[in-house]
Order: sequence, then C-alpha cells, then structure tokens
Amino acid sequence: MPRNLRRELWNFFLHLRWHYQLTVGSGAYLLGGLYQTELDLRSFVVQFANVHLLLLGGATVYNSFCDRDEGPIGGLRHPPPLAGWTRAASWGVQLVGLLVAFLAGLAFVAVYLLAMVLFWLYSAPWSRWKGHPHKSLFVIGVGNGLALFLLGYLAAGGRAPRLEILAAGAGVALVLLSLYPASQVFQLAEDARRGDRTFARRYGLVGIRRFFVPCYAAGVLLIAATLAPQDGWMGAGMLLTATVASAFIWRVLTRLQGVPSDYASVMRLKYVTSGLFVAFIAACLMFTHFLPLP
Repeated sequence: MPRNLRRELWNFFLHLRWHYQLTVGSGAYLLGGLYQTELDLRSFVVQFANVHLLLLGGATVYNSFCDRDEGPIGGLRHPPPLAGWTRAASWGVQLVGLLVAFLAGLAFVAVYLLAMVLFWLYSAPWSRWKGHPHKSLFVIGVGNGLALFLLGYLAAGGRAPRLEILAAGAGVALVLLSLYPASQVFQLAEDARRGDRTFARRYGLVGIRRFFVPCYAAGVLLIAATLAPQDGWMGAGMLLTATVASAFIWRVLTRLQGVPSDYASVMRLKYVTSGLFVAFIAACLMFTHFLPLP
C-alpha cells in the first residue's frame, strides 16, 4: 500500500474520533435503556456500536471535511488534513450504519435517519446550520440529545415512546445544550475565519454562563422526575450526580477566556462530566437489569 494512502487512511480513522464518541457521546443512548423494564441486551449492544462508531463517526468525519479546521477540535488537538475521497467515505460509513439500524425496527430507522439529516444540515456548506447560533442548538438538542436517547430506548426494547419518555428525552437535550456552547470557545478564530456565527461568537463567555444555569437545571430536573417513578433512588442519584458535576462545570466555565488554550479545559470538562453521568447510568443499568437489589 502506498505511503500516502496509508497516511490518508490513518487521518480518516483519527477523524472518526471513536474514543470521543464512546465516552463523551454515549450518555444519551445509555440513559435510554434505563426507561425499558426489560433490556434486549443484544440489540442494545449492537446498536450502541452502530450509533457511536458508524453514525456519529461518519457524521464527525463529514463535519471535519467541511470545516477544514487547522486548530484543535473536540477529541483532536492537532486534526490532520483529510483527502478528497473521505467525504464519500463518511457517507458510506453512515449508510452501512443505516443498514444495521434495520435490525432494530422501522421506528429505530426513522430516528436514525432524522439524526443523519440533521448532522448533514449542520455541516453541509450550502446549509451550514453549524454557523447559526440557534439552528446549531436545534441540531445538537434534537440530533445528539433527543434522537440518541430515543435510539437507546428503542434498541433496548422497541416499545413506542410514552409522554414521560419524550419528557426525559427533552431533559437529555437540555443538559447537552447547556454544555454545547462551551465547546466553541477555543474555536472562535477558526469560526470567524469561516464566517460562522456560532453561539459563542454571538453571546460571548457571559452568555454561555447565563445559558448554562437554567438549561442544565431544567434538563436535570426533567430526567430525575421521570426516573423517580421507576426507582426513587435513581431519581435521587441523578440529582446528586448532576449537582456534583455542576460544581465542576461552573468552575471551568468561569475560567474560560475564549482562546485556543481553553481546549484542554473544555476537553477535561467534557470527559469528567460525561464520565460521571456514564458511570452513574451504567451502574443503574447493571442493578436494574442484571443485579437487581432485593
């Protein structure tokens, strides 16, 4: 294999950012499994890999191809350049995932397709919702929040979502949205170069902090309120986990300066916060479905 092709393939693999998808991006999907009384473990695991490796991985490569970032991006401090063929390959990865999605039923496929379309609108040069402060929030809230939560819920059991499930999904969307603008603070120069009017560019650091508090609080309360009827300890545990995480998040938010060196702080915020929530959700899944307490 020619050396240049090996390098292009390696760069493509790096931009899939699978380590980032499986850590920072997994909480919404995993939480969906908590709302099923019986867990279809095989479907849940297969579609977990599908959603995070193929759907999110492919969408991330497409976004990187459109952005052509030279500075740090989520999960990559030094993003390498992408070859021309990687745009088609990014769609190929997602389409393979779409075929796998049929194993979980038509409702799962419909939500999967919705997420694909939203990620496309987010990145594509002709639509570029990423460059609009409010349209980008819609994509993150619905695509990365509500849709991923519903994909986890449907893969876990396949039942039609009830009203409280949609309320929980809205809570997930709000929690993710509360943290999303912070991921833009180290890319202000890159976004200005492209002409993207992101939330961080429009509202600044003060706006990011003001947005976080009500959005995060409302999201956590919705999730806790919908978990509590199933198990009061899970609802209380969610509130406790979110409170601990919020203290750390606020500490980081108040120290951001809107410069590229903020990258390390934002990544630490994402990994630590996601780690707390994922650890709590994983423990709840274990005790709810595999090691039920007497």
